[in-house]
Amino acid sequence: MISPDLPADLRAALARKAEGLSRTDAAQRAGTISQTYRSGGGSNRIRSTDDALAYALARMPGTYAAVAASLNALLENNPAFAPQSLLDVGAGPGTATWAASEAFPSLGRFDLLDANAALRDLALDLARSGPRLASINYLPGDARKLLADASEADVVVASYVINEVGDADRLAFADALWAKTQGALLVIEPGRPAGYGHIIELRARLIGQGAHVVAPCPHDAACPLEAPDWCHFSQRLQRSRAHKHLKGAELPYEDEKFSYVILSRTPVAPRPARVLAQPQITKIAVTAKICGAQGLDIITVPHRDKAAYKRAKKWNWGDAILSGNDALPE
Repeated sequence: MISPDLPADLRAALARKAEGLSRTDAAQRAGTISQTYRSGGGSNRIRSTDDALAYALARMPGTYAAVAASLNALLENNPAFAPQSLLDVGAGPGTATWAASEAFPSLGRFDLLDANAALRDLALDLARSGPRLASINYLPGDARKLLADASEADVVVASYVINEVGDADRLAFADALWAKTQGALLVIEPGRPAGYGHIIELRARLIGQGAHVVAPCPHDAACPLEAPDWCHFSQRLQRSRAHKHLKGAELPYEDEKFSYVILSRTPVAPRPARVLAQPQITKIAVTAKICGAQGLDIITVPHRDKAAYKRAKKWNWGDAILSGNDALPE
């Protein structure tokens, strides 16, 4: 399992790049870029070196935390998975590539796709600080068009990129991602209803093509949640002083909300139940919303069952609950 915090080499590289940078200017740039992303404008607002750096300083920590949490779920459910090659689609500054290099020592080939020149230049510069990333292959151009000519890879990642694809092209893009996947595909979106909707649409499409869910779902059936509820998770990460300033934040931590799915060419078993919200803990019982093999369930673990209650008190939002010490109560 890997930490949700940026690797030391990456933190140091970003700090060096930020020397002499006006924090006020960077915060303004980051705010404008974030608004553009929320409105569906993608990375069109990132046009200069300073734009790319402001974006990276503000968003890389949260994006990395979400990718790390998702890759940890993949490792938890399939610990033998040892990919040799990575395809990072819509790679931006290379955040997912850094996380994958930490999660999988077996990786030897790193292919990245993105149309934004400023983010691409920053990614290549930062990669020089990662001993294993010095030889990354970063292809310039629209990822949707480049996918056709990209090499297949053992693990394909598309983090925070589906939102930038228009409704008419989204399913074709999902097909293209799957066509390049030899082992596992990880797709991450913002943890909002729209992001969840994109994930569920892609999930259903690719299950129809023979994909198997690795995480977070314990089944390949339709999602049992009904609107206004939606499946998403949260990963806490620590904020540096500079990160707090850029985000206009006071708290020393940030909770990155995200939705994700990991799909595999081969079935993975057993797939654990998943805690879908932070459990409610009282002196009487622990109550938790669980997605299991049979669908959605609200379970209550009473204090009188001391062993089960003690285990349930340790459950957190997003945790996988396997047999054994973390078993659900009978």
